[in-house]
Amino acid sequence: MTGYAERRDDLARSLRGARSGGPLRLDKSTSNLFRDRDLAPRRRLDVRGLNHVLEVDAAAGWVDAEAMTPYAALADATLAHGVMPCVVPQLKSITLGGAVAGVGIESSSFRHGLVHETVLELDVLLADGSVTLARPDNEHRDLFFAFPNSYGTLGYALRVKARTVPIRPFVRLEHVQHADPEAFFGNIAAVCAASADFVDGVVFGPREMVTTVGRFVDAAPYASDYTFEHIYYRSLRTRDEDYLATRDYLWRWDTDWFWCSGNLYAQHSLVRRLLGRRRLNSIFYAKVMRWNARVGLTRLRDRVLGLHPESVIQDVDIPIERAPEFLDFFRREIGILPVWVCPFRGTDPAAAWTLFPTRPDALYVNFGFWDVVRAAEAHPAGHFNRLIERKVSALGGIKSLYSESYFPRDEFAEIYGGKAYEALKARYDPGGLLPDLYEKCVLRR
Repeated sequence: MTGYAERRDDLARSLRGARSGGPLRLDKSTSNLFRDRDLAPRRRLDVRGLNHVLEVDAAAGWVDAEAMTPYAALADATLAHGVMPCVVPQLKSITLGGAVAGVGIESSSFRHGLVHETVLELDVLLADGSVTLARPDNEHRDLFFAFPNSYGTLGYALRVKARTVPIRPFVRLEHVQHADPEAFFGNIAAVCAASADFVDGVVFGPREMVTTVGRFVDAAPYASDYTFEHIYYRSLRTRDEDYLATRDYLWRWDTDWFWCSGNLYAQHSLVRRLLGRRRLNSIFYAKVMRWNARVGLTRLRDRVLGLHPESVIQDVDIPIERAPEFLDFFRREIGILPVWVCPFRGTDPAAAWTLFPTRPDALYVNFGFWDVVRAAEAHPAGHFNRLIERKVSALGGIKSLYSESYFPRDEFAEIYGGKAYEALKARYDPGGLLPDLYEKCVLRR
């Protein structure tokens, strides 16, 4: 904690010494944002050194870590003590602070909520260079409950203390096949009410859906390896039962970026061997994707083929009773497959998350889809994403803001905080040194 205090104070001094000179941007090692930014010059705040796990108290059930700590390191530190963070987002490069300022989810979220619902307290660096401790029971509780989905527009997390849960050495997986969406979502609701540790699913096609239920076990007859030659998501279609070491379960999606490694031909056995185990991960794929965004190889290919591409990389959350309706719309209007499905439920009926409001008594289904829609005819910018935004709102859902958004300003304010957000900006960033949420997430400033 002494080292953290020094790093915290150095960073605060750095920010106070550079409060002029244009918009601010964090200088960090990884990013899981999928929206382009404007090219205006930016001041850079170097937070790369804030990546230490400070303390694990397995008996009390919490871990304290600096906000730039990637979940790969956080999980390793806690697993060594026989516990894990209550929710471990699916990609190794996601940071603890990023999962709180954004909206982190995984297959334990039906039991423990979204990542921010597992947080006990956090230190926030404000735009004026001061550091504020935000807790649900102190004078900065308004910042605590508004920090999720704020994306650095109210301040930056420096340290986060979050709950942990005990683990066992292995996870037994049961894959249940479905041909009917009503039965699929009905099964998800049923297992979420039972004694599982993990629940998620995948939609492979109109008549092919798989629910995966995971339970901790002390021993396993075998442990599958999906870190090199074998591909996890393919196993869901061919196996009814599987076993993974707990650490491998946490990162089962990372090796192939769910299934998006196929866009880099990394699911071809020869390419897989040429890349080697070390490059089969989300960090490498993200670097290749950002290189391609700069160089424009796929844009050139689409122009040659006469196609009009639109990136549709989104996570949306729908009340489970409306989930079949959303899936039907999505298959007809968007057509991306596969789709990841992950249920979650709020854990505190009294908690009101200002910028990501969901009903604490409701079971939601997160739909994750990450691809490009290529149309033969031209559409206005954001056409398919806007269709999704309208449908999500009509069904009483909400979407995350880590990717491109196209909301009109008044509609955005109605969904994401409105007057309450304006009051928070007035209290915690009165000088307007940080962009507001609409500017950052929709206008990409």
